[in-house]
Amino acid sequence: MKGIIKKILVYIDGTEQSITAAQYAVCLCKTIGAELHVAYIINTRALNDLVKVHIFLKEEEEEYRRDIEADANRYLNHVKELARKKGISCETMSTHGTVHAELKKYITENSIDLLVIGEISFIRSRRDEFYNEAERAMRNAPCSVVMVKDEEKVWAAYDALT
Repeated sequence: MKGIIKKILVYIDGTEQSITAAQYAVCLCKTIGAELHVAYIINTRALNDLVKVHIFLKEEEEEYRRDIEADANRYLNHVKELARKKGISCETMSTHGTVHAELKKYITENSIDLLVIGEISFIRSRRDEFYNEAERAMRNAPCSVVMVKDEEKVWAAYDALT
């Protein structure tokens, strides 16, 4: 690999936008010969906040966390399969913590050259802005960042990839 981008990390969170970003990352890896890394981070900060404001009891938070961990495994396996279908292997990572901090840590520890994220949803309030971890990750990443848009174009490119 001679290019400037040798390792790509895609952040998935279970949204359609993050799966589109994963497809884009697969296409990019296939095209330039880069390694693919996939991360799913369970946002413990948000879970703790739900307990603090009594939306969840501690026991409910534990059950919800287990459900999210199962979701994380399903989404990571789905992206792994998307990559496999196009002849790309990938490293997957699932962890707990503050999303932007965990992504920054992974990027640094694994010498990631490019972070790929899905399109950031429309922010309706200051609270939404405060909790938008994808945006915080984009702003704090110690590498270049690509935000993927145009879902139809990405799907077409993924489907056309041999």
